Amino acid sequence: MRKPRDFDTELKTLEDKARELKTRKVQQLGELVIATGADSLTAQELAGALVALAETKDAGKREAWAKRGAAFFQGRSRRSAPASDRDAGSTSAQPGGAQPASGATGAT
Repeated sequence: MRKPRDFDTELKTLEDKARELKTRKVQQLGELVIATGADSLTAQELAGALVALAETKDAGKREAWAKRGAAFFQGRSRRSAPASDRDAGSTSAQPGGAQPASGATGAT
């Protein structure tokens, strides 16, 4: 006879994992705001800019923002990479696993 599943424990584990992922996402977004220098803006200015960005449907603008964001991450990777990595021309992964908000799949 099989042991019955403990759905309550499984559900709690999933809820804990979801909470952890949400916390990590919020932390990474905060780190991104600081890294870009946007932390010098007021909360109202930052919120307004993000609302305008989210409402923009112009594919050309979004692609330009995505390229600028990619260049930002590549520049940070180059500055933080050891000299041997820079000489080899390799690129490092994005710091902290942060994802650019203007990725092709869109922000959530």
